Amino acid sequence: MSIGTVGVVGLGTMGAGIAQVCLEAGHVVVARDVEQRFVDAGVAKIDAGLAKRVEKGIMAAPDAEAARGRLTATTDLGALAGAGIVIEAIVEELAPKQALFAELNGICGPEAILATNTSALSVSAVAAASGRPDRVVGLHFFNPAPLMKLIEVVRTAIVDPAAFDAALEFASGLGKEAVPCADTPGFLVNRILIPILNDAIRAMEETGASPEDIDRAMRFGAGWPMGPFALADLVGLDVHAHASEALSRGLREERMAPPARLQRMVEAGLLGRKAKQGFYDYR
Repeated sequence: MSIGTVGVVGLGTMGAGIAQVCLEAGHVVVARDVEQRFVDAGVAKIDAGLAKRVEKGIMAAPDAEAARGRLTATTDLGALAGAGIVIEAIVEELAPKQALFAELNGICGPEAILATNTSALSVSAVAAASGRPDRVVGLHFFNPAPLMKLIEVVRTAIVDPAAFDAALEFASGLGKEAVPCADTPGFLVNRILIPILNDAIRAMEETGASPEDIDRAMRFGAGWPMGPFALADLVGLDVHAHASEALSRGLREERMAPPARLQRMVEAGLLGRKAKQGFYDYR
């Protein structure tokens, strides 16, 4: 099937990044958020992202201008009626996602695919509330979406194979590595990465090694481009803790549970780069 227009719901950091990626790939994008101030902030992020691509020589200025011209940003959810695929990037909570998908079911055409960008929640649980579970997939973009090359394309047990194949083709067409995976807790990347980052925190406490030394050990001993503590700070310690808690609930494995040190840091507001302080000081 031809996707055509792409809808994006939620214009925070992830939603704006996803919209930018779709615009750069040549799609017409209709982006929606609940209040005009969020819409304006999202559009500003997209404009800044396209400008940066031009500045770095990745895009020509006319191409960036054309991409910007393909964007419609609105507070009207009904504007997504003509989208071939709608990608949800709202708050990472199940109930609001389920409510949104049920509403989209009454707005979008019967062939439209509804996709959630969740990183830790059950795609099947979102699909079950949608009224069209056979047309629901997961499209897990990684932050920042314009730079990260991977999209996990998540298959539920009841998705229409043709809809899933169309979503996989769409993700590949964005210039990304589209990796299919089953709807299991953490999908692939987080299922592997979350316990590793948790182990790094526990190793720090048990061995007395510093975050700097562990990061250097993993960079030069395991070939990581970035150490686990620098990566956790970049992702956001609150985001990591939230994903860790979801995996722990879903899998009931001790390594998935957030370490006490991580929880204390989140409670203290030491969230990493975005808070100017986490395992490292960015002030």
